[in-house]
Amino acid sequence: MKKNFSYTSLSVLFGMFLSACVTINIYFPAAAAEKAADKIIGEVWQLEENEELDDQ
Repeated sequence: MKKNFSYTSLSVLFGMFLSACVTINIYFPAAAAEKAADKIIGEVWQLEENEELDDQ
């Protein structure tokens, strides 16, 4: 009975090890990523400028 349990445990541990080794790589086009970053930065700067105007 114990041998069966150890083989099952080892199988489960091995399966967990294999699943932990899987990585997913997603590649974004550089131009699209840069455009999105510029848009986000512009929105942040616009929010900061509006907050400064509201404080005055």
